[in-house]
Amino acid sequence: MPTTETILSEEKTTAVPMHPTTFVIFGVTGDLAARKLIPALLGLYAKHLLPTRFSIIGFARRPFSREEFRELIRGRMNVKPGQFKEEDIKHFLDHMCYEQGTFDDAAAYERLAKRIKEIDDRHGQCSNKLFHLSVPPTLYPAILNNLADSGLSTPCADETGWTRVLIEKPFGHDLETARHLDKLLGKLFQEEQIFRIDHYLAKESLQNILAFRFANQLFEPIWRREFIDKIHIKLFESNTVGDRGDSYDPVGALKDVGQNHMLMMLAAVAMDRPDNFDAETIRNKRAQVLKKIKAAFGGSARCAIRGQYAGYTSEENVPKDSKTETYFRLKSFVNSSRWKGVPFYLEAGKAMAENKTEIDVYFKAGKKSGDQNILTFRIQPDEGIKIKFFVKTPGHEFMVEPKTLKFKYADVPAPNWQSMPNDYERLIHDAFVGDQTLFASTEEIMSSWKFIEAVLKSWTNIPLSSYAKGAKEV
Repeated sequence: MPTTETILSEEKTTAVPMHPTTFVIFGVTGDLAARKLIPALLGLYAKHLLPTRFSIIGFARRPFSREEFRELIRGRMNVKPGQFKEEDIKHFLDHMCYEQGTFDDAAAYERLAKRIKEIDDRHGQCSNKLFHLSVPPTLYPAILNNLADSGLSTPCADETGWTRVLIEKPFGHDLETARHLDKLLGKLFQEEQIFRIDHYLAKESLQNILAFRFANQLFEPIWRREFIDKIHIKLFESNTVGDRGDSYDPVGALKDVGQNHMLMMLAAVAMDRPDNFDAETIRNKRAQVLKKIKAAFGGSARCAIRGQYAGYTSEENVPKDSKTETYFRLKSFVNSSRWKGVPFYLEAGKAMAENKTEIDVYFKAGKKSGDQNILTFRIQPDEGIKIKFFVKTPGHEFMVEPKTLKFKYADVPAPNWQSMPNDYERLIHDAFVGDQTLFASTEEIMSSWKFIEAVLKSWTNIPLSSYAKGAKEV
């Protein structure tokens, strides 16, 4: 079996393909494209991490001339003064073009195929094709079926170029719809062509959990029930639902962040040590954890809490009688020999006192002391790791006091910190090189939905408590 050092030093394929590549963004005028995709693509271009010969095609309903589209994209780059050279921005825009059409219009896909053929003809060969569905999930079936019907989902006939699809969360809104979408994808694409995005998996601080565990022999031997008392995963947001009431209210906090982000964080903390770091092994290890999660109900009112911030029903497009939770706290267990009896608390909420995502690992206290060592992984903001430990208090008496040992990514000297990719830069880059490690597998998606559906069936009788905006706890 490979050693930990061997595992962590194994090189992945990070070189971008030399083959010409066309990146198609469905819903290019939407919020996600503006906030995440366009800035990430520009960042990759400036770092020379895109293929030398690449094209970006935006696809949406609104009509634009070429210049109008370029101005739209320029205005949505979120570029800070001095962040990029003006020459890089100009050349990046030169690689972009636009195709107007509705997502259910077959003729629009024929025009898109013709546009890609024109690009291929300029290159003198069939290009790789990467399709990103930056649209509401209800539009996925129409886009996927039209991609297949127009022949766009088919890789190059000479097998020199690949075709891949990027799917955003939520992947279904329950187990049945997730299975239906997965079945549709399975008809049109091979599993290695499908990249299901949960952007939390691509956060540097979340990946660092694995490095911290498996590269430091100090912790991995005690990473189990004999030494760990509990694990608390928190995802707090200070913002309210704002103008997202119509899309948020049918979902609620548990489905919005519990089914995906939080369970992926739990899987990273609880997964067993892999024999190697290839995509299949890592995803299988995460899936094994997700299959074994069970919620704890009964016995204590603290096993599950549902909350809604005061004023939620007055938000735009939220029903006045809404019972949707904007906060939850859930006690769960991982039914494995490593974690038997160790509670995992999942807690998330909107309109909280601060934006904070972190994982606290509480180690068991000594027999004579009630003090606990606590290891905290800070996912965002101020990404880093801290450990609470105890030292003797100066003086004649033998007393101890807590101290904190910290590591923050922001303290890493430039340019290492400045060049660290953000989550979407990492995801798009990995999709280009074909690395699925940071993308959810079918098995992970289905296991997480099974767990969430079991919770939803069990907690319908739990009263919905009210909490004030800006609350530190509920």
